[in-house]
Amino acid sequence: MGLEGYGSRTALEIAKEALEGGVTLLQLREKEATLREVLRQGKLLRDLCRSYKVPFVVNDRVDVAILLEADGVHVGQDDIPGLEARKLLGEDKIVGISAGTMEEAEWAVSQGADYLGVGAVYATSTKKDAGEAIGTGLIRQISERWSIPMVGIGGIQHDNAVQVIQAGADGVAVVSAITRATNPREAALEFAKKVSRNH
Repeated sequence: MGLEGYGSRTALEIAKEALEGGVTLLQLREKEATLREVLRQGKLLRDLCRSYKVPFVVNDRVDVAILLEADGVHVGQDDIPGLEARKLLGEDKIVGISAGTMEEAEWAVSQGADYLGVGAVYATSTKKDAGEAIGTGLIRQISERWSIPMVGIGGIQHDNAVQVIQAGADGVAVVSAITRATNPREAALEFAKKVSRNH
């Protein structure tokens, strides 16, 4: 989740509703705000996650994860390698790594990823550099080869989330399907139900 809100809600209000609806991990993904603002609002989001006993991770920025005392980091293929991220964060922190091909998944596993973010499963406008949609086939291939936890990411909405779970993902990563929903709590609750029913 970024720091910008949507409509009349602030990012913190949306996050609170999403957590009430059953979100099981919250990721701070902010590319536009100043570092000062990321740290200020990031602390509020971290404290909110702690009150719900939900892990709080930072996208890409290990330095920000350290400064915010986050529970971990999620890195892409071109970011700091997972093994290096773990050295900086510590053994008890979460390191998630993105994968869009089997070769990237192999590398992520070799880097000690705690989970994989696989996608973009479907076309997405939220992440400009997500690449072409790959469908659910890679999730299925990875689940047949490793027992590493996976979340499908990219273009996931209520009408296609079940296919992602049925392919072998343990969860789904969503942004706009919750943050731009009229009722983020209900949107999150609907995703939580779909994941638990089909996992």
